[in-house]
Amino acid sequence: MIKSIDFSNQSVGKNSKCFIIAEVGLAHEGSLGTAFSFIEAVAKSGADAVKFQTHIAAEESSSNEKFRVNVFPQDLTRYDYWQRTSFTEVQWGKLKSFAESLGLVFLSTPFSIAAVKLLRKIGIEGWKIGSGETNNLMLLEEVAKDRKPVFLSTGMSFTKEVTSSVNLLKSKKVPVILMQCTNIYPCPPEKMGLGMIPKFIEEYKIPVGFSDHSGDIFACLAATALGANLIEFHTVFDKKMFGPDSKSSLTIKEIHKLVKGVKQIDKDLKSSIDYKLDSSSFSALKNIFEKSLSVNKNLKKGHKILFSDLESKKPSNKGIPASLFQKVIGKKLKRDIKKWEFINYKDLD
Repeated sequence: MIKSIDFSNQSVGKNSKCFIIAEVGLAHEGSLGTAFSFIEAVAKSGADAVKFQTHIAAEESSSNEKFRVNVFPQDLTRYDYWQRTSFTEVQWGKLKSFAESLGLVFLSTPFSIAAVKLLRKIGIEGWKIGSGETNNLMLLEEVAKDRKPVFLSTGMSFTKEVTSSVNLLKSKKVPVILMQCTNIYPCPPEKMGLGMIPKFIEEYKIPVGFSDHSGDIFACLAATALGANLIEFHTVFDKKMFGPDSKSSLTIKEIHKLVKGVKQIDKDLKSSIDYKLDSSSFSALKNIFEKSLSVNKNLKKGHKILFSDLESKKPSNKGIPASLFQKVIGKKLKRDIKKWEFINYKDLD
């Protein structure tokens, strides 16, 4: 399914289907059963992929790592949090198999080289690189070995850093999707940076996506209309759920609505504009809605028509088209015309 994004198409954002990723992240809180439930719910929503995060505490973290959001009373350190919410290779394999059995692409963001190697063992369709790892060139070197699509988030990187990472991946002949992202949870509209989507498309000539933390569907819909080839967002069953990303996530019900909107926008953007060259298919409607010239008062034979004598009235096939009013002004009437009668060329000298 991930191959539905055409990396060879340089006119990105015009004809490509928008790929939809629902990220569970760590909303499962270390429960394998909850993770399975998320996969089933995402599959029913119509999204293309489900994504998790693969954290291996010993390889990724240290006792010095601070909490981003202090909502973990059962975890003394973030290291403890990564350990408590992690799965084994066998468990990851089961999650992947279940997702694929429901028609979903399975993805998980690695946060260490060890995580990359684990996910590589179970088989992965592409690599999502989180904002904090965009400048981790060691990690990029490792994922580049597979030459599989890389979704590169830009949330905490300057343009120079983004360019460096993109160039590294391109040099390895790795397909790249550049993800506009703002690391504020939840992210307000004025910080969303959606204007970067067309700029990225123009500058890098590669597919561009949007990673959302707004907690609503509007930003993703706007990103789709701006040409995003891919959108991703966090998901929860309820925004009151425990966890650091709950308020900036979408519920399953909201995902259903979002998927419907994205598919509609995709059709809208692909709709033909040929009718602007030939409006014959609207001829019946044009007769109903467009107008003919009439007079707004009783006029005598020989009267020279003034602009102030004219009105435009429906339908369009009862008299001279209203668009040709200038050709009527100054002409003399060949007969008496009553108020609101239509004017035809035979009535004029």
